[in-house]
Amino acid sequence: MTVVVTPLSGSEKLRLREVFASVQDSGSLSGYIRTYGFVRFSSPCSHREIVEDNANVHRWSEQAQLEKGDSIAEGYVSELSDYTRITVTQNNLQELKEIWNQWGNETKQLFYSNYGDLPYLLDIQVDEHLLRALAQFWNPAYSCFTFGEVDLVPTVEEYTALLHCPRFQIDRIYSRAASVPTFWKKLMTITGMSEQWITARIKEKGECKCISWDALKGLILTHLDEAKKVDVFALSLYGLMVFPRALGYVDEATTDLFHRLGKRVTSVPAILAETFRSLGTCRKAGAGRFVGCAQLLLAWFYNHFRLIDKVFCRVFSEDYSPLKDIVASTKRVKVPEKNWIALLQNFQEKDVEWRAPWIIPGEILYRCGSFEWVPLLGIWGAIGYAPLLVLRQFGLRQFVPVTHGLAQSEFVYRGADYKKKVGEISSAWNKTCRLKGIAISPATTPEYIEWRDRRVNDNIPKPNVEGARPVEKYLRVMPSELEIMRQEFERKNLELEKKITKLEEEKM
Repeated sequence: MTVVVTPLSGSEKLRLREVFASVQDSGSLSGYIRTYGFVRFSSPCSHREIVEDNANVHRWSEQAQLEKGDSIAEGYVSELSDYTRITVTQNNLQELKEIWNQWGNETKQLFYSNYGDLPYLLDIQVDEHLLRALAQFWNPAYSCFTFGEVDLVPTVEEYTALLHCPRFQIDRIYSRAASVPTFWKKLMTITGMSEQWITARIKEKGECKCISWDALKGLILTHLDEAKKVDVFALSLYGLMVFPRALGYVDEATTDLFHRLGKRVTSVPAILAETFRSLGTCRKAGAGRFVGCAQLLLAWFYNHFRLIDKVFCRVFSEDYSPLKDIVASTKRVKVPEKNWIALLQNFQEKDVEWRAPWIIPGEILYRCGSFEWVPLLGIWGAIGYAPLLVLRQFGLRQFVPVTHGLAQSEFVYRGADYKKKVGEISSAWNKTCRLKGIAISPATTPEYIEWRDRRVNDNIPKPNVEGARPVEKYLRVMPSELEIMRQEFERKNLELEKKITKLEEEKM
């Protein structure tokens, strides 16, 4: 008998429930596993967190799917076009990059401690061919990418690990409040500038109020307060790179989220929400501009697509940065969009790096409150996603997930009833459910394979078995920065050895 124990923190109040579950894992584990489910309370009337064992969640999920069905049912007729014409127009981030490179180590460390590893994204080049190809495979009905026989989606845990922000509290989410400070008041708090200075620089762009990058850049270059300078730089990163809606400007919605970061709110659910919503909006319209964080999405994809040179990941080190390693070790590829599409539509399980090397096995958020999946509040709207759909990304065995209701989960912050919906989601995040699993191998249950084969999908490119070729045939791989450095080191080392040999011969 094996005992699986979840570590307890000293201040948490716990109610312990012992559950016996029969778990069989293809011969690698035998017999019974005794598991524990915990209910954690951070304070008597605030956040409540339930941690369930894998076997219990497995049974609940399959039963719920049988009773309620999937996100879309047999007979569904997709309205999505066969090809989505997506544009990837980005802000020019060169000036931000130059400012960052001019800063000293002390200022950079202040940024890292307050806002995490966002600046590393400045070094990730946006591959427009790849991003346009990825958009074709976004499956709005299930809020995930569906590549042939593979489902993948960025998760809260993965984006949290990538951004590596010490101040994030993972369950303290951004929620658009009914009553918020005015735009100029929030900017005054962030920048430390006067009301007169702020109001003179606020512009109207379409339906929203904005402040220009030029105004913010001037502050960063001249501000005498080091902390405020860092804050304004971080706001600019969020407005120009993470939520690039108004090109050249930072809008009010972005500022509202940024204003809450000081209260240890995590920005990850909002980043995921707007990424998913933008992909879905483009697919439903048949065209559009992607306004999510392209750099972060590509960094995530590179890890699962094995475009990262193998590096020693010091994941247990507090200062370890996954994004820093990704920037240094990503293989550069030159692939036309049509080749990416052909490659992705025939994607197979063997082509996937299921669990990113920097993901530490732990608890997985899989539902909130009465929602049977995870609802995400963005800065312009909300949407849901189902982590149980991609358990292999956590190194767990994939079983049949609950997806009912996902297709109807999205809404925008307009109209009379959106505030009620926002309130319901905010309350749901006060009662989160997490899955505690044992990372063994990214296998699948027989029931999942049967379910996946008969599942009704939205209109996405279907596998073309006859035209399938090995992944390597589609890619023209360029060496990564890490590989270039290694080759240069070996070249110089060889030259040095030759010089030493020549000197020894002359001496003799």
